[in-house]
Amino acid sequence: MVSQSLHGVFRSLRVYLGPDAPREAMDNLYRRFVEPGALAFDIGAHVGDRVSSFRRLGARVIAVEPQPLLFSALHHIHGCDPLVEIIDRAVGPEAGMRDLFVNTANPTVSTLSEDFVHQAEGAPGWEGQVWDAHIPIETITLDGLIARYGVPSFVKIDVEGFEDAVLRGLSQPVKALSFEFTTIARDVAMACFDRLSALASYRYNLSLGETQALVFDRWLSDEEMASHLSNVPHDANSGDVYATLDPY
Repeated sequence: MVSQSLHGVFRSLRVYLGPDAPREAMDNLYRRFVEPGALAFDIGAHVGDRVSSFRRLGARVIAVEPQPLLFSALHHIHGCDPLVEIIDRAVGPEAGMRDLFVNTANPTVSTLSEDFVHQAEGAPGWEGQVWDAHIPIETITLDGLIARYGVPSFVKIDVEGFEDAVLRGLSQPVKALSFEFTTIARDVAMACFDRLSALASYRYNLSLGETQALVFDRWLSDEEMASHLSNVPHDANSGDVYATLDPY
C-alpha cells in the first residue's frame, strides 16, 4: 500500500510539476485574480502547482491539503517559503472530523464525498478508479481560515465533489474564487451556484480540463453558466468554474 501511495504521489508530481506543466498559461489565467501582495487560499492544494503559480505572481498563500503524503510533498517544495503556510486539514461546512476516501493510485481524486465515490462507480472515463482506504481528517471552514488569516482576494477549491460543502462554510463574499466541476457530479456545481448567489451577485466563466484558458469572452450569470454546464458532454470530464464580483 505504501509503495502504491508513493507511486501515486510521484505520478502527480510528474503531471502537475513536471517539464510539460503549463506554467505560463496558468500564471496568465490567475494573474486576472491574484496581484502582488494579495492573499490566496488553495483548498485541496495537492502537490502545489497552484501554490507555485500564486507565489510566482507575488501572493501570500494558505494551502490546505489533508493527505499525509501530499502534505509532506508540499512541505518539501514550499516549506521554507515564509509566505506559504501549509495546513494538514480538510475544509468543510463545519469544524469537526470526517472520513477522507483515499485513492492511493491516483491521489488527485481522493475525496470527502462518499456520493462522489458512488457517482464514479461504473461511469465512463472513471474505469479502474478505486478508493481503497479511508482516514479520519480534521475539518475547518473557510470562515475559520478568514478569521485567522484575513479575507483572501482569491480562493481556489478543488476537492472532488465536495466543493458545495466547502462553500457552505463561507458566510461572506470574497472577490473571486474557482471551484472544480465534474460531469459525474453536476449537482455539486448547481449547489455551488445556489450558495454563491446567497452571498453576492457573482459572474462566471469556465476553464475545461487543464487548459488554463477561459471559454467565454464575457462573464455569464449563474443561470447561463448552470445551463452551459448541464449540456457539457460527459467526456469533457472536469474543469474549473471561475466566479468574480467584478468581471475582468
